[in-house]
Amino acid sequence: MTLSNLDITIFVAYILGLLFVAYWVSREEKGHQKNTNEYFLAGNSLPWWAIGASLIAANISAEQIIGMSGSGYAIGLAIASYEWMAALTLMLVGKYFLPIFLKKQIYTMPQFLQQRFDNRVRTTLAIFWLAVYVFVNLTAVLWLGALAVNALTGIDLFWSMALLALFSVSYSLYGGLKAVAFTDILQVVLLVFGGLFMSYLALDMIGAGAGVLAGFDTLLAKAPEKFDMILSPDNPHYVSLPGISVLVGGMWVMNLSYWGFNQYIIQRALAAPSLREAQKGIAFAAFLKLLMPIIVVLPGIAAVLILPDLAKPDQAYPQLMALMPSGLKGLIFAALVAAILSSLASMTNSVATLFTMDLYAQVKPAESQQHYVLVGRSASLLSLVIALLTAKPLLGDFDQAFQYIQEFTGFFTPGIVVLFFMGMFWKKTTADAALLAAVGSAVFSFLFYQFWPALPFMDRVGLVFLLCLGLAIVVSLLQGNKAQAGAVELNDISFDTSKGFSLSLLLVVLVLIVFYSVWW
Repeated sequence: MTLSNLDITIFVAYILGLLFVAYWVSREEKGHQKNTNEYFLAGNSLPWWAIGASLIAANISAEQIIGMSGSGYAIGLAIASYEWMAALTLMLVGKYFLPIFLKKQIYTMPQFLQQRFDNRVRTTLAIFWLAVYVFVNLTAVLWLGALAVNALTGIDLFWSMALLALFSVSYSLYGGLKAVAFTDILQVVLLVFGGLFMSYLALDMIGAGAGVLAGFDTLLAKAPEKFDMILSPDNPHYVSLPGISVLVGGMWVMNLSYWGFNQYIIQRALAAPSLREAQKGIAFAAFLKLLMPIIVVLPGIAAVLILPDLAKPDQAYPQLMALMPSGLKGLIFAALVAAILSSLASMTNSVATLFTMDLYAQVKPAESQQHYVLVGRSASLLSLVIALLTAKPLLGDFDQAFQYIQEFTGFFTPGIVVLFFMGMFWKKTTADAALLAAVGSAVFSFLFYQFWPALPFMDRVGLVFLLCLGLAIVVSLLQGNKAQAGAVELNDISFDTSKGFSLSLLLVVLVLIVFYSVWW
């Protein structure tokens, strides 16, 4: 299946518009060169609407659109819990975590760990995140994005990945976080409207001319099992989404790690001019999150009726795109590429920030600001090259890449959540306790994986979290049971929020209650 001339025109117009916006917001006065704050944190100038849009654009990429549509095809609406629970998680991050991080005036999450614990913890976590971003996140975005490009254009998978990487660096390498964040506004608009068009047309196709509501009713009637939000133990996909654990178990650990302590996500909020502006951006992103299942999950469920004989679930979204009419296919294709490029740009910018500020600057602390920016740009480019070369060997044999990502990161996230949570809210937590929690997470997870393989990974995440929490408490008590020198002084931090933010939190909770009551 190939794109028509109209589709290609729409796509080219998008690319040109993207480059124009990126270079326009990145322009500098004659003779001025970006310093590290301007390149890595956009000079702390991001408004709330840019923060919210960029949070979603960074998050929603190929592994979300292709991967979650594939999981929607295989599992059903239950996979939407990742999106809907993330909305509430974002609000909690905005209320309880952001006040601490912005008070510390940090560039990176490992930098906070050094302030709270020591340089060992900072370096260990920086190396870990760099490895995950390059070998898990970047590879997944490139590989799944290339699958879609290949399905629509016939371009070889490797060259599809190479083109995506080239488009990404063409604007992000020069402009830094500011270029990434402001182009994300264009990306999100395209993503939302393109995704809604896809869902609309898929349901209309199922409705056979009777409209989208008729199509949705038909989908409900013919595939009712795909609309179970809480899976029962006899469901074949229970191991991926083990029932009530999605509401009270390991999914909280996964979401808190991703939205609260993940560099390429939280970096947008760190670039806000004030806490209030950051919180408004977080609330905006939370409401967009509530909308995401319509865009990334519903098409996969619809494909169960439209394309019942797919070889792999991850083919659902690309194959649906191929069925779209000329013009709309170009819009949806541009929306998908927009999501891919945004995530690539976000991840490579965060790789640059982590490598430069947490590793390189520790070894060479006396270099100029412009030197660090150059190092960051080089790290961005190198990370993309490595991901390009390793994507197929790492991901080529997986049917559901989104589940692969969750499984892999689930080995480490319990310990990460423990060391951050204890570091912020318990003054007695020691650096050794934090390190042992981080290492223990991988060890405990591996042991459960080997000797209790029937345990659903989300339950494993919750259980490992409790074990790491207990380990950190015991070690801290054994090491003196006293407040540490770098402990966060919570009395100096205000957790009060505006009436608007409090109302947004209430609305998110009410919407989730309605969703889970209807689709239980």
